[in-house]
Amino acid sequence: MKNTNQLDALLRSFYLSSFVRNYKDFAEKAERQRLGHIPYLYELAQTEATERQSRRTERLISQGKLLHGKTLDNFQFEKQPSLSPGRIKELADGNFLEQCENILIFGIPGAGKSHLASALGREWCLRGRRVLYTTAAMLVQDLLVAKRDLRLQQLIKKLDRYEALIIDDISYIPFNRDETDVLFVLLAERYETRSVIITSNLVFSQWDSVFKDPMTTRAAIDRLVHHATILELKESYRQAEAKRRKQAQDEKEETSRSRPSPPAKRYATKTGVTTLA
Repeated sequence: MKNTNQLDALLRSFYLSSFVRNYKDFAEKAERQRLGHIPYLYELAQTEATERQSRRTERLISQGKLLHGKTLDNFQFEKQPSLSPGRIKELADGNFLEQCENILIFGIPGAGKSHLASALGREWCLRGRRVLYTTAAMLVQDLLVAKRDLRLQQLIKKLDRYEALIIDDISYIPFNRDETDVLFVLLAERYETRSVIITSNLVFSQWDSVFKDPMTTRAAIDRLVHHATILELKESYRQAEAKRRKQAQDEKEETSRSRPSPPAKRYATKTGVTTLA
């Protein structure tokens, strides 16, 4: 075909990168298989759509700042019998995001709360949803800086682009009143408009230590639980792994102690036989 350089330039101007890479090979294939113009064009368009979807998914995962390597496939459900895999699968579908519902994940340290939250976020990205993962400490600092610079509403509006905001470890930082105020403002703004996913090792009765005064605490909890799924993780991976390592070490030491000592070596000297222990 003549003027392929001009065609390449036109396709690139339309951002059809897959067309540029594939149209010559697909044309040869269509000629061999005696395909018409429409099947040829359809196959090109289908390839373009598939590649665009793949790039968009990669971009969503990258922009979401999700924890690397945390997926539902490598989440150890057998260690958390209180979790229903079927229910997790429903949440992974992301339909609840349409109703702006929340997920609250509670559990002791090391139970896999962060893993589960990030893995769910990845599933939503795979389905074309915009998600952002952040720790509570980092989020609060960003909100405080925005408030200081008189652009708090701008930041909240920016966060509104994300259908799901994952706030991890809300209970680890001893927030002061200014910090809890901006966090409450964010939660109030997202109430019934966007979804929030929160992980915490504190049950609701201990949230006074987060929001400082009972009224703010009740208001925050009411907004979060009104449309929420609550998940409880009761076993700690890290504690279980530490116990497993200690048990393996104890067994190794016990085996070493119970192993019989090798027989003493003997060798001859001019004066007699000497035994080495």
